[in-house]
Formats: sequence, C-alpha cells, structure tokens
Amino acid sequence: MMKKKSISASNASLVLFLCQMISALDVPLDLSQPPTITQQSPKDYIVDPRENIVIQCEAKGKPPPSFSWTRNGTHFDIDKDAQVTMKPNSGTLVINIMNGGKAEAYEGVYQCTARNERGAAISNNIVIRPSRSPLWTKEKLEPNQVREGDSLVLHCRPPVGLPPPIIFWMDNAFQRLPQSERVSQGLNGDLYFSNVQPEDIREDYICYARFNHTQTIQQKQPISVKVFSMDSLNDTIAANLSDTDIYGARPVTERQPVLLTPTGSTSTKVELRGNVLLLECIAAGLPTPVIRWIKEGGELPANRTFFENFKKTLKIIDVSEADSGNYKCIARNTLGSAHHVISVTVKAAPYWITAPRNLVLSPGEDGTLICRANGNPKPSISWLANGVPIAIAPEDPSRKVDGDTIIFSHVQERSSAVYQCNASNEYGYLLANAFVNVLAEPPRILTPANKLYQVIADSPALLDCAYFGSPKPEIEWFKGVKGSILRGSEYIFHDNGTLEIPVAQKDSTGAYTCVARNKLGKIQNEVQLEIKDPTVIIKQPEYKVIQRYGQVSFECIIKHDSTLLPTVIWLKDNDELPDDERFLVGKDNLTIMNVTDKDDGTYTCIVNTTLDSVSASAVLTVVARPNPPFDLELTGQLERSVELSWIPGDENNSPITNFVIEYEDGLHEPGVWHYQTEVPGTQTTVQLKLSPYVNYSFRVIAVNEIGRSQPSEPSEQYLTKSANPDENPSNVQGIGSEPDNLVITWESLKGFQSNGPGLQYKVSWRQKDVDDEWTSVIVANVSKYIVSGTPTFVPYEIKVQALNDLGYAPEPSEVIGHSGEDLPMVAPGNVQVHVINSTLAKVHWDPVPLKTVRGHLQGYKVYYWKVQSLSRRSRRHVEKKILTFRGNKTFGMLPGLEPYSTYKLNVRVANGKGEGPASPDKVFRTPEGVPGSPSFLKITNPTLDSLTLEWGSPTHPNGVLTSYILKFQPINNTHELGPLVEIRIPANESSLILKNLNYSTRYKFYFNAQTSVGSGNQITEEAVTIMDEVQPLYPRIRNVTTAAAETYANISWEYEGPDHAHFYVEYGVAGSKEDWKKEIVNGSRSFFVLKGLTPGTAYKVRVGAEGLSGFRSSEDVFETGPAMASRQVDIATQGWFIGLMCAVALLILILLIVCFIRRNKGGKYPVKEKEDAHADPEIQPMKEDDGTFGEYSDAEDHKPLKKGSRTPSDRTVKKEDSDDSLVDYGEGVNGQFNEDGSFIGQYSGKKEKEPAEGNESSEAPSPVNAMNSFV
Repeated sequence: MMKKKSISASNASLVLFLCQMISALDVPLDLSQPPTITQQSPKDYIVDPRENIVIQCEAKGKPPPSFSWTRNGTHFDIDKDAQVTMKPNSGTLVINIMNGGKAEAYEGVYQCTARNERGAAISNNIVIRPSRSPLWTKEKLEPNQVREGDSLVLHCRPPVGLPPPIIFWMDNAFQRLPQSERVSQGLNGDLYFSNVQPEDIREDYICYARFNHTQTIQQKQPISVKVFSMDSLNDTIAANLSDTDIYGARPVTERQPVLLTPTGSTSTKVELRGNVLLLECIAAGLPTPVIRWIKEGGELPANRTFFENFKKTLKIIDVSEADSGNYKCIARNTLGSAHHVISVTVKAAPYWITAPRNLVLSPGEDGTLICRANGNPKPSISWLANGVPIAIAPEDPSRKVDGDTIIFSHVQERSSAVYQCNASNEYGYLLANAFVNVLAEPPRILTPANKLYQVIADSPALLDCAYFGSPKPEIEWFKGVKGSILRGSEYIFHDNGTLEIPVAQKDSTGAYTCVARNKLGKIQNEVQLEIKDPTVIIKQPEYKVIQRYGQVSFECIIKHDSTLLPTVIWLKDNDELPDDERFLVGKDNLTIMNVTDKDDGTYTCIVNTTLDSVSASAVLTVVARPNPPFDLELTGQLERSVELSWIPGDENNSPITNFVIEYEDGLHEPGVWHYQTEVPGTQTTVQLKLSPYVNYSFRVIAVNEIGRSQPSEPSEQYLTKSANPDENPSNVQGIGSEPDNLVITWESLKGFQSNGPGLQYKVSWRQKDVDDEWTSVIVANVSKYIVSGTPTFVPYEIKVQALNDLGYAPEPSEVIGHSGEDLPMVAPGNVQVHVINSTLAKVHWDPVPLKTVRGHLQGYKVYYWKVQSLSRRSRRHVEKKILTFRGNKTFGMLPGLEPYSTYKLNVRVANGKGEGPASPDKVFRTPEGVPGSPSFLKITNPTLDSLTLEWGSPTHPNGVLTSYILKFQPINNTHELGPLVEIRIPANESSLILKNLNYSTRYKFYFNAQTSVGSGNQITEEAVTIMDEVQPLYPRIRNVTTAAAETYANISWEYEGPDHAHFYVEYGVAGSKEDWKKEIVNGSRSFFVLKGLTPGTAYKVRVGAEGLSGFRSSEDVFETGPAMASRQVDIATQGWFIGLMCAVALLILILLIVCFIRRNKGGKYPVKEKEDAHADPEIQPMKEDDGTFGEYSDAEDHKPLKKGSRTPSDRTVKKEDSDDSLVDYGEGVNGQFNEDGSFIGQYSGKKEKEPAEGNESSEAPSPVNAMNSFV
C-alpha cells in the first residue's frame, strides 16, 4: 500500500495574491490619507475583574490620527480619571484595576474615534462586562429515596455567572461519575437516570461549576441517593402488612419510554446562522431507551451532523436558514416508544454581502461606496460621515446617498472623508469604515526592483507588481528588455498588477518588466523568473511485511534541482518518529532494527525544498507467530468423546491456518504431551475421541505462516472410565535365540491403550502341523517370553492377547514363528568350475538337503583365493574373497580374476546361525590375457641421427610375453604427423638404439607388450634428434610414471628445459573421445596427485608445461585399483609407522650405548632383565613356520594400532589394496547373483597367508627386522 502527495509552495503564494486582489488599493503611508482602524477589542468584551482592563483601538493615517472615546454614548474624559490611561501614539485604553480600581465601575459601552484633517474613523460599540462566579446559595438537600427501576433527575441549578459556567458531576474523591445510556448529564447540567439501579446508591453526587474567566470552581452540596428494591421494601413493611399486601406489592417492572426532557410533545428552538445547533432528548424507561433522530421532510445535513451524550444530543454545526424545520427524537425500548418534535427556526444577525471598500480618487473623478448586507430579519442600512449621521453631516455637493450606495461625482480634495456603514437588526449589527481619499499622484511601483521569483516547472508563476497612483495606473507586462507586450491565453493579468503564468515551463525563465502609467506619469520595474526542476521521489518506500525482531528498511531516493537543497523528514502515522535508537535515518532510507509490534503503521517520507514538497508513504506490517489460545473449555463429556472449545489469541497480522490439539495423560505419562488432532484456523471447537482409563488434559497451539504459538494453558482434567482393552499387542514375533528355545516378543500397549488398571498379556503357542493343544501363560506388562525345550528350528503358531482387571481384549490373530537355528550339517557337493575367460569363471554345486540346513536358508558362500601367478614369481599374502549367493542358488559367477593364475575355492551353505562345513577345495587356472602397459619408456642419448630407447616389462604381464611392438613417426613444426614405422622387438630385450633418423626432428613413439592373446595398452613418449653435437636445449618432459590406487593416482615425471616451468596434468578415460581434463600443478613440482578417480578404470595421462606452446609429454595409461569390499592396510608400508619404528630403534641404540659405557666402568646394568620385564609391545616374535617376522594389521575399521597389541594368531597382514576387482560382479554379505549367474551385489574379502614363492618378494621388508637386530 503506497500513496504519494505533492505540495507546491507556489500554491500558497497564489492564495496570498488572490487575497490581495480582492482587497482595496492600499495608500502608501507617506501620502495623506484618512484614518483606518487596524485593531479593536471584541464587541462583547468580558474581562477578569481581578486584572487591568485593556480596551484596544489602533489606527493608521497621514497625518497620524488622534483618539477620543465615548462611554455609554457620551464623551469619556480620561484625563479626569486617574485609573484610566491611553497608550502613547495609540488609542488603546488601560484601566488600572489592580491598584484600587473596581471593574464593576467601568461596565458600559465604549466607542473609539480616530481623527485627522482628512476624516474620522470609529470603532464598534465595545460592551465591557466583568466576569462573575457567584457562590451557590445554601440549601438543605433531602436524600433522594427511589425505588429500583424508577427514573430520577438530580438538579444542579448552578448560580448565574458571566459567562455561564461549565457543569460536571464528581464524587468526594474528585473522580468523574461514570455516565452511560442509562445515566447522563443534560445540557442544563442536571443528572438524569433513565432507571435507577442498586449500583446508583451513594451519598456524594456533587455538581461542580467551573468559571473559566476567573479560573474558579464552585461546588454544590452533596446529594444522596438511596435505592429500594422490592425485597428490602418487603422486609421493612412486613410487620405492618399482611402476606397478601406484601406479595401484592408491585415488583420491578419494565416500563415503556417517557421523555424527561423536553416535556410535552412539541417545543421550539431559535438559533442564529453560523452557530452550533444543540437539540436534546432524554427519556426514562426500563429497559433503558435508545434515542434516534430524524428531520421531518428532509435529511440530516451530511458532514455537519454529530451525535453526543449517547445519541441523546443532536449537534449540527455552522447552521444556516436551510436547517430550519422540525426535528423529531424517538425514544424506544422493547415495550414501546415516545417522541418529541422540536421546531427549529434559524435567524441571522447581519452578515456582509458587499462591505464598503476604501476609495482613492483623483480630482474630478467619479466613484461609489456600496454597503450591502443580509440577515433574518433583513437588516437596515444607515450611513455616517466621519462618525456623524450623514443627514446632519456637513454637505458635500459631490456626494449623493442612494440607499446602500453613495455616489461621488467630480470630487475635489475637500471631498476626502471617512464614511461608516451600519447594518443592524434585532440580533446584532455590522459597522464598516471606508474612506474617500482625493489625491493626484503619479504612478509608483511598490514591488522591489529586480526581485527574483523561483518556481517549480509546470506550476503557476505569480510575478508581483504592487502599485499605487491616482488616477489608478494602467499596468502592462513585457518579457525581456525589448520584448513585446504580453497578451494571450497563456497569461492572466490580475487587478492588483500581478502577472500569472498558469503553467510555467523552462522557457519561461527570464526577465519580466512591469510598466505602470497614468496621466501624471509612467514607471517600470523589472523582476527575474527562474524555473526549477521539480523534486521527484524516484524510489518510493514499498509495503513491507516483516517478522517480529527482524530488520526492515524503507527507501526514499529522490531527484531534485541541483540548485535546491532538499531536506528529508520521516513520519510514522503522520507524527514524528519515536525517540528510539532502533530507528536509523540514512541519506535515502529509514532502517528499523529489532522490529516490535508497536512499529506497525504507515511510514511517510517527506522531501521539502524552499519551493516544493513531495511525499510518499508505505505501510509496515509486523507479523509474528500467533499468541496462544486461551479460555479452553470442555463440554459434552461422554465416555469416549468430549468437545473442546477455545478463544484464539492475536494472530499478529498473519492469519491462523490451523490449530493443533495435544493431550497429556496425567495417569500414565504425566508431563508428556502427545499429538491428538488439528483443525482449520477458522474453527474454535472440536469433538475429540477419547480412550478409556486416561486422565486427559488438553492444550491448543495456533499455527500461522510464521510458525507455531506457545501452547495454551492446559484445560481442566477429564478422567475417562475403565474398559476392556480395545486392541492387542502388535509386531508379535517368534524367533529362537538358541537351538532349543523359542523367544516370543511383542510391542507392549501404551499406557492409554490399556483401557484400565492391571494390564497383562496372555501368551499362547503350539507346534505347527502337530495336533497339540495351545499352551498359555499370563505374564505381567512385559514384552518378551521365552519357551525352553523346543526342537531345533520347528514352526510354531503364536498369539498374544491383552487383558486388564475388567477383562480380555478381542481374540488376537496368529503368527508363525520358529524355534532356534543350529549350524548347517553338510557341505554342498559336486562343486564344478568352468573358466569363461581370463578374468571370469562360473562355479556350480549341488544344493544341500533343506533338513540339514537346520534354519532359514540364507544362501551359499563361495570362498576363493589366488594360489599362484604363473607369469611371475612373487610372495603374496593370501587374500580370501567371499561371494554370497542368496537363496537356493546352485551356481554363481566369479569376476575380477587375474589372468594366468592358479585359484582355489570351496562352497559353504549359510543360515541365520552361521555357515556349515566347507566343500573340498577346488583348483582351477585362468588363461593368459593381454598384458599391461610397459612399466616405463625412457629415450636417452640423442644424436644427429639416433635415439636410445629403454623400457621396463609390464607390472602385470598376464601371461608369457611374446614380444614388444614399437611404433614411431616424425612430427613437423606444424604438429603434423609423418609416416608411421613399426618394429617388433623380442620379449627378452630391454633397450634399443634407433638409427638413421633425421637430424633436429621430433619423433613420437608408441610402445606396448604382447602375449599370445594380444597386445596390451601402449605408452607414448616424444624425443628430438639434435641439430649438431651440442647438447640440445629443447625442453622435454619424460619418464611419466603413475602409481594408482582405488580413487587416486600419484603422477611423477622428469623435466629438462628452462627453469621455473609451470606444469599441468591432463587426463581422461582411456579410449574415450571426451575432452582431456586439466589440473594445474602448484609451483614447479615434478609430481601431482589425481583425486576423485573411478575404481577399476583405465585412464590416460600426460604432462605439459605452461607457456611452451604444444609441449607435452607422451601419454601414459594406468588403471585404478578395484573397489574392495574390505580395505585392509599393510601398516608396515606406511610412512608414519616406519618413522615410529626408526625412532624406537634410535632410542634402543642410545640405551645400549649407555649400558655399554656403564659396564665398562665396572658397574652392571640389567638390561636384559628390564627388557624381559618391560617387553616393547612393538617388537613381534618370528614366525615358527618360515622364520619370517610377523607384521602388524589394523582392525577392520582401520583404528590406529594400540599400544600392547599383538600380531593376530593367524599371522596375516592386511593390505591396502587388492589386485582383484569385483566391482562389476561380486557382493559382500549382502551380495547376490541372478538366476542366470549375473552378479548384482558386492563382495567381501578375508585374507589368508599365501605360501612364499621362492626367495623373491614384492613386498617391502618389515621394519621389525631392524628392531630385532638390537635385541
């Protein structure tokens, strides 16, 4: 919501000029002129008798006038009264009352006369009356004894004062007596009771009269009111009346209205035009009557009609003759009505139609004075000349009186005089002075020369040219120095000389010349007009909705004329901003911090300049969570339902969307509130369903868009009656924990679900498919019962029924459970393996009889592990892997096998208790596969026509290498590739010298290995033959190597070339057409870690140098490790562990040296004993079987090695990564295969020791060796 208002300063100027236009032409004070009364006291002048009386009379004229006074129609000689003085150069009288004078002695009618040689002006008749505040006459007031329900009037009758006092009723404590439709004060000051009630009994009804002029308050004697009810009246007269008389006495009865004031059915009222009309009707009756007003034959005037005193008073302001008529008041209650008609006549004291205006004439001119007035009755007009009735005034041949007009012809200088017009009727008079001043004066311009006017564009421009001259000059306006006279509809020429440009534009700027001329001369004056750009609010404040305690800002961005200095004022609800530091006024905004509810309202930005003012407003609505509901009430209480009602709290400017009803069970869960239901925000009652045996309390929470209110206060408590349980326990299960038991469990009923005291459960069971009777037991309020001595894994029918002191719940439904499981008895037979390819095999087995499973068949687990790699001899730790196949499967796929390797496997059946015995180990071999990429390719010794190549065999040969394939081709300066040359190299070679190459030529090399199956991934490298025998300066990056893990890879390289090269690494999925991804290497390091890689994926990588156009290394290909079901870390290869072991070894070495020195000195140090007593937990014993040292292993969750830990009994070591990948096939405990053998899960692994293969080992030696050498 937003509104905008603009106020132009020019509009105010326009009003001022228009007022000047209708006033008479002022005569400059340096010219001769008759007197003019400028200030006088009011006609009816009531004075404070304790203060000096000041009767004002000021006048102007040339020569300055002298003053005289009359009192009660005769000359008042002030020189003869020492108490009266006249102010110097003034006609104002000061009557000294404070020094002995009495105000009463100076009561009367005073008139002032101001006189000079050109005439005399007189003031109004000023009636002087001192104010009076007489005391109340002493009177004895009897108590008012009134019967309950009757009407009563307490009369005030204040003393007559001047002016009349203001009446009000109070008690002894100076507290105003409360008023209402039943009890109210009339216009005459009396206190009216439409009907009396016992609450009206009091002894201090006091009427006060306040006299404002004397600032005194007079008090009437207190009035006592006693009210008798029929009960008290019967008690009083019981001794003197019979029962019949008593009960025949009239009780308080209702009565139809009767008017207390005014009396009768009609009355009249006369009011003067322009005054306030007050009409009053006060009625008695029981019930209290209601007053209504109408005007017969017309409507009550809109915008001027008001109702006061509980509609008992009709108030019409600024009445006119059109308001005359009959006004009817109607008093009505349930028994009837009464009415009164007031005939209103509006009279009028005289009022001006045309008041006479000063007349300035030159000798020989003609003129008129007009005096026209109206009134009811019509006033009479009389003329005076210089204060004397014109009929007896000296004759003037140029003057002729014609009723309300005086006509002047061919005036001469002696015709100058002051004329008075008196218009009077029975209700008052009007007196006006107007002079005739005969002068011969050339024109003069009173507006200052070169006055600057500044006006806002598109506003009226009013250029002043105040003038005087006799005869009256003619005025003309020109624009510019040599401009033509201004004419046309775009200009308005006012009689007072003002030039108005209704819509001033930018091109209106300039100089304007005013020329005044009469027959005696001519004069001109120049003024300047500047047009300014209007002030505009270009960004107005906008309607805002803000949560309580938030922060809000209103913008007020303005655009204004650069020569005007604006001031910005902010208002709240059209008043000043609160004096609060939370309100921050910025250059073009208002910010309110920590908003509260009282900040709600309309904010207005007002921009003021010296020429215009603009404003814009916006409303701020502060919203908050609703206030909590209150007055909760329970009604309609039944055994299973109750109705809850409440009163909503304040919604805080955000409508309530719904109410949430919560309950508390004071019997079972005191202090815990539960959700019951919710209803729309328009609903304040709800029928609630109840449960037996619950001590309910309810509370209500209101919700709006802002949030939830605080909970209401709790309702009263309601305890429902007890009953049988309505429901039985849920989630009943029977699962054995041991082979010979059955554990029956259920979810217990909640407290309010028990429906009564003494909640228990009847647990029943019997073996399924056996003709047995139910066995039952009643247990306390628990949730488990164990049946012992059951057969292993036998189905049982189970049911659990709730009961309390009042009876049983309905018959429960039955569920099937099983007694405890035992381990399977037999292993799967006829295990067969079919090798599909070098990395995949399919295994078959025969299922075991279900009776031997002795539990729920979970599936079959295949344990398999690599025994030996046929392509290389290396000692490895045996890592057993497990694949689980859910259900009664008889085959499965083994993915992620290593080519050209020997494997073993066995199969086991699993149930809920565990695994059965393993089948005999089955041995199988995988065929050869394609090899991995060569481990490295180095190009050295460049000459003019040769290069030397060195390489390493593949890390994973995956079979017997048959040869290497080398391809190379030249690259010219435009990076175009030349013809490709291919060379096959025996598998036992590790270097080659390429000869007959072109000098100073770059070559790109592609290198890969082959087995009988095919070629592996290739690696690339680039090299340049030299231009001469000088070592070339070409930069190059070579020997890019990678060490990959599951999700990251370490990239390293060698660089030859200029210093401070900045490297980057580019990588992508091998064989993919996607763009290379680029990573910037920090600094000039020669290594980088690629993160976020996908496990089991082949990647291509190359390294480049920034700024060396087109310069990159050859590509390398690597493969990330497979996603392992269980990651196990060989801590013996971890850097932190090696560092720790070195530190321990160093400490032991120092200890041995100290011992050796001390022994040499003749002392003995029992090192061996202390070492035996405090064995270092980090030192591990040697294995007994092969003499190797035990290694450390983390726990399965990779927790740090704790002090005092020992090597596991199977002396296995967990390794960081596995060479086998089961990501695409295997599963862990939850893995499974489809019926066709496809794998749909994951796998988990177990590690067992693998026999060492010869003396070679691919693992780093254990750091424990170094420690044992010191022991």
